[in-house]
Amino acid sequence: MAKTDFKDYYSILGLSKGVSGEEIKRVYRKLARKYHPDMNPGDRKAEARFKEVNEAYEVLSDPEKRKKYDQFGQYWKQVGSAGGGWPGGSSGSTMDFSEFDFSQYASFEDFISTLLGRNSSPGGNNSGRKKTNTYNKNTGWPGGFNDGFYGPSGFNSPKWPTSLNLEAEITLTFAEAFRGTQKRVGSGEVLIPPGVKSGSKIRVKGRGQLDQNTQQRGDLYLNVEIKSHSFYQFEGDNLLCEVPITPDEAVLGTSIEVPTPDGIVNINVPAGIRSGQSLRLRGKGWPKPKSEERTDQLVKIIITAPKNITSLEKECYEKIKANRTFDPRSHLKNVSL
Repeated sequence: MAKTDFKDYYSILGLSKGVSGEEIKRVYRKLARKYHPDMNPGDRKAEARFKEVNEAYEVLSDPEKRKKYDQFGQYWKQVGSAGGGWPGGSSGSTMDFSEFDFSQYASFEDFISTLLGRNSSPGGNNSGRKKTNTYNKNTGWPGGFNDGFYGPSGFNSPKWPTSLNLEAEITLTFAEAFRGTQKRVGSGEVLIPPGVKSGSKIRVKGRGQLDQNTQQRGDLYLNVEIKSHSFYQFEGDNLLCEVPITPDEAVLGTSIEVPTPDGIVNINVPAGIRSGQSLRLRGKGWPKPKSEERTDQLVKIIITAPKNITSLEKECYEKIKANRTFDPRSHLKNVSL
């Protein structure tokens, strides 16, 4: 591969070389959303940019690929993951190429020719090249070349390890995620099953990039995000909601109406309940993936004192205060360091 064909994946994502994996993921999601075909219908430049961003993320998100890319630069695809020295060598010795200046070679074939002491054709790229490589029998080949790169009788065409899979984000409302829905992604519809949550990954087979040689397609992976809801939230796999009650309801107990995904239900609040205590509605929570069962809905009780009361209410509270026998702070008298 010539230098002019080299893709700087860090520059494509607008990042520096020492960036963290989390930052790579964050920036990728932002760019993938920006250049996604759904957001730019008919824009070929955006489509090309989207593919470029996915290609960069596919390499930099993989620790092994990123390590080889950082070390070998434009030649990283020719470098395999298996160690063991020079493939096909007869002496059994190993070589350390960690100090090679790979940028001095115009192509991988140029690098191989220089390494083996071959002479290039007159006026070729090898003429008068200064070699900076260092051999080391003890350390061996740090990354190795792909086993499939070399045939049993010499040098064959390289096998390029590329991924045809794509990733994209999809944002759903609570109702869409709860019931399941159908969304248009790219040029087709995607069925979203009930019960997905933020962080879920949906695999859509055969919706990735097309390999022009094999005519096979990769898969599309949708990263799910769910919009926040004004009443419901998640606590683990269960749904959680907060319902306020008055002080007298907490003291005497009561029956209250509580919204659930299926509609309003009545629940009994026991006398003497504490603020922050939760009541459980079994089977009223979130759908379990690949199941007809559901998790539970937790109803967190919040005792709420009224800010504005009538004169009669104030009088009643004063009487309760004057005649109260319960002291909730009695245990604090014995507290000490």
